Amino acid sequence: MKVFLGLFASLVLLLASCSLPSTQTREGEVNAQPSTKNETDNQSTNEIQEKPKLDEIVNPITISFTGDILLDSWVGAAIEQNGVDFPYQHTKHILQKSDITVGNLETAVSTRGTPEEKRFAFRSKPETLQGLANAGYDMVSIANNHTLDYGMDALFDTMDHLDNHGIGYSGAGKNEEEAFTAYYKTVNGKKIAILGLSRVLPYAEWAARPESPGIASAYTYEPMMEYVEKAVEHSDYTIVFIHWNKEREDYPEDYARVMAREFIDAGVAAVLGSHSHSLMGIEYYKGAPIYYSLGNFVFTQSKSHKGQESMIVNLSIEKNEIKSQIIPAKIVSHQPTLMDEGYNRTIIDKLNRLSYNVQIDQNGNVSPKE
Repeated sequence: MKVFLGLFASLVLLLASCSLPSTQTREGEVNAQPSTKNETDNQSTNEIQEKPKLDEIVNPITISFTGDILLDSWVGAAIEQNGVDFPYQHTKHILQKSDITVGNLETAVSTRGTPEEKRFAFRSKPETLQGLANAGYDMVSIANNHTLDYGMDALFDTMDHLDNHGIGYSGAGKNEEEAFTAYYKTVNGKKIAILGLSRVLPYAEWAARPESPGIASAYTYEPMMEYVEKAVEHSDYTIVFIHWNKEREDYPEDYARVMAREFIDAGVAAVLGSHSHSLMGIEYYKGAPIYYSLGNFVFTQSKSHKGQESMIVNLSIEKNEIKSQIIPAKIVSHQPTLMDEGYNRTIIDKLNRLSYNVQIDQNGNVSPKE
């Protein structure tokens, strides 16, 4: 028996000395990676395993997107009465499962500032952000026509409060570069960039400038495309989340379809839109999905059925392919709520009519038409 154990130990030692693990770097070079953790003179007794290359990782990356989130007005009153988790009671089990969960924060978050002279000016209490964090949100876009409703001080407070609650953001900042900086997160060895932009600003002065704060404006291609290309260069997958199009419309404006293609030609992997307070169709271009509007998500109870229709969009990235699925919902008492099969079929049928070159099956899976 001792002789057998001696021969077995010698064989392990020989195999260990002849085999070193390797990993695939981001640039594609294969580097030797000798084991140094717990390294001793008796290294032959440690098991040495080869790490998978990045391209061999098969676990899909999942990203959930939702539309407009308002934490003021009637929603704020409901939160004050029922607690910060109230808006997400029917959907948090979906949002919490994804590797990254994203929404459009349609409000300033502050206790300071003076309202702008506009029809709707929103300012939410800082504690309402705890509900977002609890529901699983990793980041929000703050590029929209309400982030500056209470001025620059409230904008800075919004960013500070998001930081304090562990929620990332993109789309506004203390200068142009900060406003156009994407949110980054690495999942399964892949770096994801999400860039917030807005083509809806009530005042030209709201746009960030090289030396002044504001919103990441999409009214001109430059400097916007410079920052889009920068995000593409510094990530494995870049997603644009943009505030655009007209309110309560079914179809995107012509500029939006052109701009979406420009993003994808620059290397963007997916484009998702907000602002219209209505669901819009879907399009595929060069294998990349374009969702022209996700509609409302956490919002005041609209009298229009369009304002009540909502959905969660789940993106799945696996082996350089992006798949997407929609989960229909309806806003009931300010809460996005999952409904029955009949309602789901109605929303899916509507999106099939509004979309361009895609087909959506009854499970919500979206694919290009062949």
